[in-house]
Amino acid sequence: MSSLLNESDLIHEEHVIWLEDPDDLDYVRQALDKTKRRNTRPPYLRDGRMVGYAQLDDEAEPDPDSGLYKRRVFFLLPHDRDSFPDGLYQQGAPGEAVDPRTIEPKKAGIKTPRSQSGHAPIASATT
Repeated sequence: MSSLLNESDLIHEEHVIWLEDPDDLDYVRQALDKTKRRNTRPPYLRDGRMVGYAQLDDEAEPDPDSGLYKRRVFFLLPHDRDSFPDGLYQQGAPGEAVDPRTIEPKKAGIKTPRSQSGHAPIASATT
């Protein structure tokens, strides 16, 4: 499904489950996938790895045509900055990438200077 999210697609999110610590990641890719269940770990069929997913509340209903639930998944591909820091996304980020620290249930993540440019250098303390 599209990685461009509308908050109306997220109204039934109840929890975000992280499989990796989001504080360790500059960005994650987010997308809506169709899954059979609303609150178990969804299957992952992309290259790379899933780093998190949304669980839906009991009010969520499957699509009447497909019988599947729309759920947000968070993932990284092998060429993303965390695995390949000197690669394509040394600066900048993919279009669907957002700062994982801005992700909450029912709210699409946003781009930040960290997600777009990487870790800010840590200033050394002077005495």
